[in-house]
Amino acid sequence: MHIISYKKIREFITATPESENAMSAWYRIVKNTDFSSFADLKSTFPSADWVKGFVVFNIGGNKYRLIAYPNFTTQRLFIRYVLTHQEYDEEKWKTDKWYSK
Repeated sequence: MHIISYKKIREFITATPESENAMSAWYRIVKNTDFSSFADLKSTFPSADWVKGFVVFNIGGNKYRLIAYPNFTTQRLFIRYVLTHQEYDEEKWKTDKWYSK
């Protein structure tokens, strides 16, 4: 899949350096895999959840959350948020204009 945009991951790694290995591993897998559906994606990432149009990935042993909007037809994954587990629990990401598309 084409990931838009790696910049959010890079910024998160800069702010949270201990996340680098986990984030880089996630990125390599997604970048090199074509997912045809959420079920297909879930077979690779069993802990991923579908939440009102977004895929929520648990990364780094559940320490981090990456929230993305997938378009399986165009093979694009739009990264909306990269958060710590604590930031995710605050649910501010649910105010995103793409939430529940």
